[in-house]
Order: sequence, then structure tokens, then C-alpha cells
Amino acid sequence: MFEQTMQILGFLVYLFVFLVGIAFLVIAFLFVRDVSQTENAVRRNFPVIGRSRAFFERLGEFFRQYFFSMDREEMPFNRAERTWVYRAAKGEDNTIAFGSTRDLRPVGTVIFVNCPYPVLERDVAETEPMTLGPQCAHPYTTSSLFNISAMSYGAISGPAALALSNGARKAGAWMNTGEGGLSPYHLEGGGDLLFQIGTAKYGVCDKPGELSEEKLRAVGSCDQVKMFEIKLSQGAKPGKGGILPAVKVTKEIANIRGIPAGRDSLSPNRHRDVDSASDLLNLIERVRSVTGKPTGFKVVIGAYGWLDELFEDIHARGIESAPDFISVDSGDGGTGAAPMPLMDNVGLPIRESLPLLVDRLGAYGLRDRIKVIASGKMITPADAAWALCAGADFLVSARGFMFALGCIQSLQCNKNTCPTGVTTHNKRLQRGLDPVDKAGRVCRYIVQMRKEIGIIAHSCGVPEPRLLRRAHCRIVTDTGRSVPLEEIYPDVVSPETRAE
Repeated sequence: MFEQTMQILGFLVYLFVFLVGIAFLVIAFLFVRDVSQTENAVRRNFPVIGRSRAFFERLGEFFRQYFFSMDREEMPFNRAERTWVYRAAKGEDNTIAFGSTRDLRPVGTVIFVNCPYPVLERDVAETEPMTLGPQCAHPYTTSSLFNISAMSYGAISGPAALALSNGARKAGAWMNTGEGGLSPYHLEGGGDLLFQIGTAKYGVCDKPGELSEEKLRAVGSCDQVKMFEIKLSQGAKPGKGGILPAVKVTKEIANIRGIPAGRDSLSPNRHRDVDSASDLLNLIERVRSVTGKPTGFKVVIGAYGWLDELFEDIHARGIESAPDFISVDSGDGGTGAAPMPLMDNVGLPIRESLPLLVDRLGAYGLRDRIKVIASGKMITPADAAWALCAGADFLVSARGFMFALGCIQSLQCNKNTCPTGVTTHNKRLQRGLDPVDKAGRVCRYIVQMRKEIGIIAHSCGVPEPRLLRRAHCRIVTDTGRSVPLEEIYPDVVSPETRAE
């Protein structure tokens, strides 16, 4: 017994010495490699230990998220916002206690103006249905205020697209396909779809960038496709087309888009056939005439003189030539991949661009003809209620629904390594996203958003959310005092009324 014990101890000693030797050789190899390379100054000056910098820098993202950041500190969405969405999607109690952790003093803070006599439950009104494209052969009528914004199959996974479409169907909302074309997952879920035509025209082109009326007609014949949206620009990358990294371009995605598999999918930075307001109206009319369905466009507003040219051209042609809707995206919108200079610095935020667009429409007498869809970081009821006060007809969100699907904001959307299966095509990682369970979460999120937007509206004294006006919210200014939104953005009268 003693001899066996000594043999085991001897083996362990030899194993330890062997492992130490291997470790020494590895360290020696890394030392020589680090001091001889010229690309990294830290590793050259501090060989071996300098390698830990990148590791701790990466690890710091997760430590800040879970241990060090306060509930209201993180960007692009803080823990309080994410937690509200998670609870809403799971159907859990979303009340809070003791007091708000939100600081009401910073400039730009929105404060809703409660009424001394809020609306009683017996007087609450259902949101009235609204029709888009009433003059079209196939208009679309819906009462859904809150809907799913553009997320292409490719940017998100098949199970995610399926869960979103199914959840939209259950809640009576619509889902934007994104610019990646119509996938089987969109159709299998059964939800109403808004088909987005990006600058590459994936799914409706003979070759990227050139519209095929035959393919457009085929998509338009699908009963689930209710509307078409021509994407001019997107919040996170205005002036840049869609980017889907090669690692995410699978054979299935390549077939749907009509591009080679395993190569970056890069859309042009604009439609080649749209060089003016007149060209834009021509394309809108072409899509609408081929499909018979409501057609509009999506844009991030930066320069805005072109809006005057567009609206003047509409009046010259006749009001029937107008787009059926305009989706206005925020300069702080989201995406799967974008250049940092565009994401951080280009495009007006929704707080400025939405009132600007609504006022321009009012000035040209087009407010009733053209519906306004607002997009950009509106994942909570307060964000959505502000947009309704500013004049939006509909609200859409993408990242809010990603949270509903289980996204933990790991910021790996462009790497095919999403740990929750939302934005990856790795089958092992997709396994964590159960489409049936997540469809229920998507539905509950939509329902809870509608409910709590209504709570704000009723507190302000109106029976349904679309009756919210600019007088119902105030904005904190640099003086420390708040002023009504209508004072910052007064109602605009039409040119004809001004002339009188």
C-alpha cells in the first residue's frame, strides 16, 4: 500500500514538473514572440503580461454591465429599460416601489402633464383603426399602434424571425421584413408583413440594385405582405447601405438575396434609380401600381430642404402621387453592423426629426394623406407616448423586440456569436431560442406596451393614445425648468392659411 502511494506521488511530481516545463516553454515562446514583433507596443515593452490587457478590456464590458453600472447609466439601453422589457415580455409584475431612479433634471427630459381628472376605466376608448393607402387596390387597415421594425433574415436568425412573425400575428401587429427579402420564417409565423425594399432590392431584383417587376408582383401577391417600404436610409448608418458580414451569409440567405454565399453582403449607399424627389415618387408609384398595396419610404432626416421639394412635387402631380406613409428613423437607431463614424455622428435624433417632419407635412396640407411611422430607441411606453404627442401615427421598434426575444445586449450582432441565438446562424447557439416560447414573449410585449401607453394617455386626460398632443408633455430646458413641447415646436399652418 505504501509503495502504491509513493508511486502515485512520484507520478504527480513528474506530471507537475512536466506541466511546469511546458508552461515555461510556452511563456518563453510568447516572450520571444512579443519582444520581436513591432505591431503592439504594450506587448513589446511588457512581453507576455501585456497580453492580458485585451482580455481584461473585453471582460470589463461584462463586469460593467452586471456589477458596476447603475440602473440608468448604460448605453445604448440601460438596465432599467431592459428589465422593463424583459418583465413585460414574460408577463411578470412590472410595478416598482419606493421611488423612481430616473433623474428628472437633465436637459431634454420628457415629463407628461397629468390631468386633474384622468380618464375613468369606463370611458377608455379602443384605438381607432387607421387605413394606409385608402386609394390602393389593397389598402391596409390596422389598429395596432406598436409594431416590429425592420430586421432582415440574415441580421437575425431564422428562429428569431419565426418568433417575431408568430408573435406579431398573435398580437395583431405587423412586422417589417428588413431589406434581406422574404424568408420562409416570415411566412411560417403568419404575421402581417411590411416588405422593405433596400438599396440592393434583395428579393425583388434580377441583379442587386435593379428592380424586377415580375418578382415584385410575386411578392405583392402574397396575402401576408400588406405594405411596401422603400428604404432610403437607416438610423445607425445614414449614407451607407446594409452590411451583413460574410460569416453570416449562409447558403439559404444567399439564395434569398441572390448573392454569393460566404461573402460580405454590401448594399449600395442609395438607390441607383433615385436621384431626386421626382425619381422617388416615380419609384413609389411603380411599386404601388405593380403590387396594388400601400407604399412609402423610410428615411433618417439630416438635411431637410429636400422635403419641401418632395411635397411641392406631390402637389404638382396630384395628392394621389404621395407616399402612403413615411417611416422616420432616429440618428441613434440600431443595426447589426455599421461604421462607427456614421453610428455616432450622422443623422438627427427622433426628438428633433419627428416634429420637423410632422410640421412640414402640416404646412403642405399633407398630414392626413401621409401617415407617419416613428422609429428609434422607443422600447418603453414613455418613449412611445412622446412620439404620439409629437405627431406619429404608428410606432415601431427593433431592439425592443430583440430584448423580448432574450437579447442581453452583448453587442456581438455582427460576429455570428450572439449568446442568445437572436443574431447568429450558429445552430448550437440558435438552440437556446425556442420560437414558440419567444413568440409568446413578443406578443406579451406588444400587449403590455399598448396597455401602458394607454395608462399615460389616460393620466393626461385623453381616452386613447392617438389623442395625445404636444400640450400633453413638457421638455426640461437648460434653465432647469420645463416648457411645453408645443412651445418648442408650435403647430404649423398651411401656406394657404398663412397667405390669408
